[in-house]
Formats: sequence, structure tokens, C-alpha cells
Amino acid sequence: MHPMINTAIKAARRASAIINRASFDLDRLQVTEKNHNDFVTEVDQAAEQAIIEVLLNAYPGHAILAEESGASANLNDDNENVWIIDPLDGTTNFIHGFPQYCVSIALQHRGQITQAVVYDPSRNDLFTASKGAGAYLNEKRIRVTRRDKLADALVGTGFPYSNLEAIDEYLKMFRIMTEKTAGLRRPGAAALDLAYVACGRLDGFFERGLKPWDAAAGSLLITEAGGIVGTFAGESDYLYKGDIIAGNPKVFAQMVSHLSPFSRK
Repeated sequence: MHPMINTAIKAARRASAIINRASFDLDRLQVTEKNHNDFVTEVDQAAEQAIIEVLLNAYPGHAILAEESGASANLNDDNENVWIIDPLDGTTNFIHGFPQYCVSIALQHRGQITQAVVYDPSRNDLFTASKGAGAYLNEKRIRVTRRDKLADALVGTGFPYSNLEAIDEYLKMFRIMTEKTAGLRRPGAAALDLAYVACGRLDGFFERGLKPWDAAAGSLLITEAGGIVGTFAGESDYLYKGDIIAGNPKVFAQMVSHLSPFSRK
């Protein structure tokens, strides 16, 4: 295993210890609303600090892009190494005690995601990938599914929750995908949904308006597991555009054909 992955796993486990501790006492949780329906807790912030501490302790020269604290002072266009972090993806689920949330940590090296860790503390599921070396769940190799018809596919999604102007267009997509698939699921933590595509629990996934920290680790898990990730138009600049389709190659292609009309220029 790559030493950087080991450091990221250590960071994810430390964050998860903080998350698990807080999950036993949700009534005492301090919650603030960042935007409409977009929540942050002191747990998100404490978990993020723990992750950053572990990573910078090992790699003091690296830059950070994290959901709560944003960009580190040394983040610019020339960084060789940037850690992209979501300390708790699925905060709303977490606040309600709905056990579908995760820690997501990825390393971007010279503009490419090269290391990925997604850790689900509720199920103790550890997803890891290093570029060119495959994707793993609890140290067992994972692959995307072989289902070749969208009509047989179970597809994950996330819908708009803070920008509600987007909901009408989303409902059109929701209708199309409900008609064209075997089922649509909306579990509420995009990083974990992407990990589920990588290990075959979902055949595909689509969502609008994701941030880099939602998709960075999950996208490497999928490509290393033999799947494809792209924009709604099927292109590769999804990380900063935020409109994402992912799936096994056959399902991906069929999803693009139905969703490309909703692609944003």
C-alpha cells in the first residue's frame, strides 16, 4: 500500500473516532445552518481539524482544500500536492442519526487524483484506491457491476436541497431516470454513493452541483474499479463543474444519452 494512503487512512480513522463519539449523544450537538438546509456541526469542524493535523504532520509542504475551512494559505495553481477533504459527508443524515455518512479524503497530485479514502464509520467500511493500483473495500479488490441495461440498473442520486430553484429541472431528470431504471436511490452522502458504484452496490449515480470534496475520492474509486465518471455531457472536467454521472461503462453511456440534454454549458 502507498504510504500516503496509510496516512490518509490514519486521518480518516481519527476523524471517525470523533464522529462516532458524537453519534452517541446527538441531542447535545451544536448545529449551525450555513445556507438553507445546509448544516454544519462542531463535529464536522473537529473531524476536519483532526484530518488536517494528521496529513500536515506527515506532509508539511502539502496544500489543503477542505469543506469547512476552505483552502489553506499555500493553495495556488502551482501546488504539486493538494489534499481534498470532506470531514463528514452526509451531515444532515448524521444529525438525524440516519447511518449513511462518511469521511472522504483524496490527494490531487499535479492536477490528478492519485489517492482516495472513503470511510463509513457506521459500517466500518474502508474504501481505498491508488491511481493505477485498483480499488479496495476492506482490503478486498472491488469492481463495478457488469449489468449492461439501464432498465436493470439501480442508480443513486442526490437532489438539490439548498438551491431550490434547481428543483424543477431536477424533477424532470428524476422522472426520466425513474422510468428508465430498475430503481432510483437518494441516500444523502454523495461520496458514499460513489463508493457504492465502485463496489457494485449501485450500477450508476448522477448529481448536480457537487463540490470537489464530494467527488474527488469517490471518482478515483470508480475509475480504479473499472467504471467511468464524467459530466452530464460525458466529458472529463467534472471535478470543478460539479455535474456528475458515474457508472459501469455500459450504464454510464446510457445515462449520458438521457441526461446530456440537461448539461450546462
